[in-house]
Amino acid sequence: MKVGIVTGIPGVGKTTVISRASKLLTEKNIPFKIANYGDYMLNTAIKEKYVENRDQMRKLPVEKQKELQTLASRRIIEDFSELGNNGIGLVDTHAVIKTPSGYLPGLPKYVIEVINPNVIFLLEADPKSILDRQRRDQNRSRSDYSSEEVINEVISFARFAAMSSAVLVGASVKIVLNEEGNCIKAANEIIGSLL
Repeated sequence: MKVGIVTGIPGVGKTTVISRASKLLTEKNIPFKIANYGDYMLNTAIKEKYVENRDQMRKLPVEKQKELQTLASRRIIEDFSELGNNGIGLVDTHAVIKTPSGYLPGLPKYVIEVINPNVIFLLEADPKSILDRQRRDQNRSRSDYSSEEVINEVISFARFAAMSSAVLVGASVKIVLNEEGNCIKAANEIIGSLL
């Protein structure tokens, strides 16, 4: 089994590219699973009776959040183990999370060592395109990513964080450009790197 972690800042088109990748894998008849890390954390938190909804997770003590991250990572790998040797597991998450107190690593040591990916993908796009995508997406509030300068800063921190995480497990880091209107190219690049 090969595991890829697909990261990208809000508005880069991560959900669209991963959706396209799942279609390509289905067409190629390759067994796969896609795990949204945030969903796994929420489901784990509810199962462990720490919270009743997503908004309560942010209010948990840091140690509980770390425990949740580790449990979620283990559950992802348990689910991926069903794929067998020829399968592909994709984890949808963030390399960094922009918070009021600074950047939080999305793949700290205790998470990356459990997931142990082959490749960490950094899905990127032109900052102007990201801003346009954010404006078109009325379902999300992303006011903290409101300028090209901020987007460039987040992209830089994501690169640093991804490489730091990769060093811990010997994974490669690959930047994948998600050009406007060409998500299939990005999806093919991700799948091709894992075959």
